[in-house]
Amino acid sequence: MSELFYRIALTKVPKVGAVHSKNLIAHCGSAEAVFKSSKVSLMRINGIGEGIADYILTSDVLKWAEKELDFIVKNQVRVIYHTDPGYPRRLSNLADCPMLLYYKGTADLNAPRIVSIVGTRKPSPYGVRTCESIVEGFIPYNVLIVSGLAYGIDSFAHRKSLLSGIPTVGVMGTGLQRIYPTEHREWALKMIENGGLLTEYPSDQDPEQKHFPMRNRIIAGIADATIVIETAERGGSIITANMAFECNRDVFAVPGRVGDAQSKGCNNLLKKRKATLIESSEDLAHHLGWADLDAQKPAAQKQLFVELSDNEQIIVNFLKKSETSTPIDTLSLAVQMHPSQIASLLLSLEFKGIVQVLPGKRYGLV
Repeated sequence: MSELFYRIALTKVPKVGAVHSKNLIAHCGSAEAVFKSSKVSLMRINGIGEGIADYILTSDVLKWAEKELDFIVKNQVRVIYHTDPGYPRRLSNLADCPMLLYYKGTADLNAPRIVSIVGTRKPSPYGVRTCESIVEGFIPYNVLIVSGLAYGIDSFAHRKSLLSGIPTVGVMGTGLQRIYPTEHREWALKMIENGGLLTEYPSDQDPEQKHFPMRNRIIAGIADATIVIETAERGGSIITANMAFECNRDVFAVPGRVGDAQSKGCNNLLKKRKATLIESSEDLAHHLGWADLDAQKPAAQKQLFVELSDNEQIIVNFLKKSETSTPIDTLSLAVQMHPSQIASLLLSLEFKGIVQVLPGKRYGLV
């Protein structure tokens, strides 16, 4: 059997999540080696006790993996391993990023500009109008829009994206055979043609309440920024916003009326300075420096006569190819340097007049 077969099987082992899966493979050398290790060897791995070792060696996941692999082949599902070049680089910066992603679609998960949109499942007419206006306003900016395929703001963001010709990806808390809610199946299938469906769960995974908060870390981590449009004080949208804030992504919130329960979550994010107030897509584009980027690039060519170290040149070459400004963690991953080293090099390039810090703690050429 292929290494992919064993990787798929590992995701189904009880009590083994994203962190344990990656630790097991790193220690054993491959997913296949995990299943062929002895119980004693497995128990030497940090976090793997007798119970998990028994699950790995005695559970019936290998038979299940055969069926899953058949589904993947027959339905042309793309399975992306966390070290593959096509894995979402923004998401890979999370310690608990999924080991495997199952993807069916056409959108580039490493698109230069990705925005997540979340909000209440029961939006007011104001929330719907605002959501649709913001989505439509992204047309000039070549944005990939991500949401959670749920009722309410999620569904309006996806639908308006499709109607506007904007690629949109739905992050699912179920497997690809179990589109949930079922009422969104028609739209979800259209998203595959201009966007996609993405999940960390195998194809036969039914909806389970615990999976949707887990799904939210992908929505937050895969994007440059998260927009919250109408939400109560608690709920999935607030979880997503907090996750985005904690992983140093920009968070934006649309303000609502004082005392309005549906806007209390957005207003609280603004009061706590976890989010920046926006009223339109132009506000976000201005904050992230998108509108000025193309005008900045020609000026950068004039600075190329400055003497650069080898590492500085690597950074400049990457930023020249980038179509948008870049956060330091993405830059660190792309050029394979430690963030502290990157920070020092960026400061040097800033002094030389080649690199500038843009809003949102992002970097671009002068």
